[in-house]
Amino acid sequence: MQFKDLGLDNRLLRKIDHMGFKAPTDIQSQAIPVGIAGKDLLASSKTGSGKTLAFLMPAMQRMYRSKPFTRRDPRVVILTPTRELAKQVYAELKALASGTPYTFCLVLGGENFNDQVKELRNKDPMFVVATPGRLADHLEHRSLVLDGLEMLILDEADRMLDLGFKDQLERINAAANHRRRQTMMFSATLDHQQVNEIAADMLNMPKRISVGQSNEQHQDIEQQFILCDHLDHKEAILDHLLESEDHQQVIIFTATRADTERLTEKLNKDKRKAVALSGGMNQTARNNIMSQFERHVHKVLVTTDVASRGLDISAVSHVINFDMPKHAEEYVHRVGRTGRAGNKGKAFSLVGPKDWWSFKNIEAFLQQTISFDAIEGLGGKFKGLKPKQTRKPQAKKPTTAAKKQKDADNTKSTSVKRRDKTFYKTVAVGDSVFMPKKRKPETNSDS
Repeated sequence: MQFKDLGLDNRLLRKIDHMGFKAPTDIQSQAIPVGIAGKDLLASSKTGSGKTLAFLMPAMQRMYRSKPFTRRDPRVVILTPTRELAKQVYAELKALASGTPYTFCLVLGGENFNDQVKELRNKDPMFVVATPGRLADHLEHRSLVLDGLEMLILDEADRMLDLGFKDQLERINAAANHRRRQTMMFSATLDHQQVNEIAADMLNMPKRISVGQSNEQHQDIEQQFILCDHLDHKEAILDHLLESEDHQQVIIFTATRADTERLTEKLNKDKRKAVALSGGMNQTARNNIMSQFERHVHKVLVTTDVASRGLDISAVSHVINFDMPKHAEEYVHRVGRTGRAGNKGKAFSLVGPKDWWSFKNIEAFLQQTISFDAIEGLGGKFKGLKPKQTRKPQAKKPTTAAKKQKDADNTKSTSVKRRDKTFYKTVAVGDSVFMPKKRKPETNSDS
């Protein structure tokens, strides 16, 4: 199938051809006709499948082919769970809408609220790409109105719900709740309970599309798992991988912000040109770091799961899970940062005792038995943990006082009771019945 077979406007087809897209992906070929037809959509597809264009093209088609409901309200709102993903979507939107009169605005948490208010009022944007928390804040302050909204698009709805944005999504839905609104919802899986619950409230008889399973093996990514004894062992293996692997750029995922800073400091001492990224940074600092990484100023990016979604950098040749993710789904998104745009990639996961149960959850999620690779000269003793056994609840040990009382009771029950022979004169026992003894006949002493 070709893009021209999807019913797209000729102006949009020329733009797609100019951007270098030759043929639609599976999710694009199935989702675009539904979006163009104006129907609600609930779709799932794995990371790197091209779903961003699957909802941007129907949105652009609406701009070309229909008149707005109102002059001032946004026509399309696109929600993403993280700021990095929002910026990625915004970049693709700018490329697709360049040379058109359509205005667009990026609204993110962590940036100056008043500056965003001014931009929204001055631009009257037709497109708004936003994170749900900050968009809900603008609705509350009336700096944005969605009465004329034509399309509401939720990208990675499962992640938004996992991050606790359910209330904000409901407020956004209520602010644009009219029968002419079209809603397109994308999720990594359709087996997410909260996704199905909120879809029932926000979507009207949606078309359901599932393209590929989120746990499918990525054909362009070679994945290896390595057992490690402890932190020093992990660092030795990391040094070996960075030294021996022919890499362009590397993303290293850690568990906490403190881990990113410590590991980045170590790598820079080894002259690895590393930079740290975590959710605790302000937006300006995060933007600068990502800009430098994209421009190859740094070869290694050390980060938490804040960068597991939304980064689309084709030069990332390797991903290293220094710590395993807590949620199995995040493993797929982490690994998906490499092997993009038809390139080959490698993903290494270091599994220590603290990572074991996270690893077992990932193994169950991927529905495959994972074997471990060994590095010559860096083998360890750790071979995994035994399955957790549920112990039967044991009766609580008696306290010292209870034990003494129990011993006293046992002693009392086993001892022979002695009869109380004490006579109490003051106790009235009542009348007693007795038979008088027979008296001997008296004899006369004089006789």
